[in-house]
Amino acid sequence: MSGAHDRLMQAAVQVAPVLSDRLVAWQRQEGRHHLPWQGTRDPYRVWLSEIMLQQTQVTTVLGYYDRFLTDFPDVAALAAAPLDDVLTRWAGLGYYSRARNLHRCAQAVVSEHGGAFPRTAALLETLPGIGRSTAAAIAGFCFDERVTILDGNVKRVLTRVLGWGEDLASSANEKRLWQAAGHLVPDQGADMPAYTQGLMDLGATVCTPRKPTCLMCPWSDLCVARQQGTPEAYPVKTRKLKRSARESWCLWLEHDGAVWLVQRPDKGVWASLWTFPMFAQEAHLVQAHAGPTEVQPSVTHVLTHLDWRLHLHRAVSDQRPDAAALQQHLQVLGGEPIQGAGRWVKLEELDRIGLPTPFRRWLTG
Repeated sequence: MSGAHDRLMQAAVQVAPVLSDRLVAWQRQEGRHHLPWQGTRDPYRVWLSEIMLQQTQVTTVLGYYDRFLTDFPDVAALAAAPLDDVLTRWAGLGYYSRARNLHRCAQAVVSEHGGAFPRTAALLETLPGIGRSTAAAIAGFCFDERVTILDGNVKRVLTRVLGWGEDLASSANEKRLWQAAGHLVPDQGADMPAYTQGLMDLGATVCTPRKPTCLMCPWSDLCVARQQGTPEAYPVKTRKLKRSARESWCLWLEHDGAVWLVQRPDKGVWASLWTFPMFAQEAHLVQAHAGPTEVQPSVTHVLTHLDWRLHLHRAVSDQRPDAAALQQHLQVLGGEPIQGAGRWVKLEELDRIGLPTPFRRWLTG
């Protein structure tokens, strides 16, 4: 492996000046410049966009970014907000651990750094929810620090141009790619914003997973994968995420324009969000609620690692159901774990609490 590693480093050092110069010029001329988080040196806005864009399409984020800034215009406002408010504004973006870490990070910036984001990637990486690549993006965009990003798109771009065909499922091989990427950054810190954005633009618009438009690439004549005629063979990663299936029965209790909701634990899927009471078996739901229910169409909610089949029973009652007794049933019958006490929520107040996407769709149509 040392031979392959040496060749990777040699290739990176050899092409580094040309690659960085070309990419900076290309980004300034041909890259994306229309996105609302571009053209700012405000680390709060850059950080927010980077977290939102993790595993989420740009087109989806566009609908949330401005609204989020309206409600939380700076890091102090976000830190002071209740977590429920943050989760509510995040609802629909998915991967809710990002929202919880966003809140924790804002509080850490305020309490530990006087409300100002640290100016180096190394210090940024110590904050909740900020990994190595995100820290580098903030430091590069806002503070001109010469550090490289290496998200999924950039791994694809760099393995192709350098012809690095080792398996990135190996942490050792990923570490080697990080080292090589570090050799490619521009000599001048002032070029870091364009270089960092250029890597993102190249991966998003040109060097795509399928059918890359190599003729549009500023690195096309230097790209090893293109010379081989096999760009789609890169990157190599053999380990696949194991998917699982799950099934739950949900009880929609409604009385006098309000629904009974329970809060999920602060860890795991949909952490700290509010849902209907959920049961692992239909018989348990029937045992918990003796009254009649109307069976609604089932849905399958697709998560990164899980296909969750959700069955819904709706009960609209003229008399207020005994929700406290229901909560006891949840614990005795092995319902989905919850934290604290459930509560009745008026239908017109649902936009103020964090609901997972399928529950929000059920309740708001």
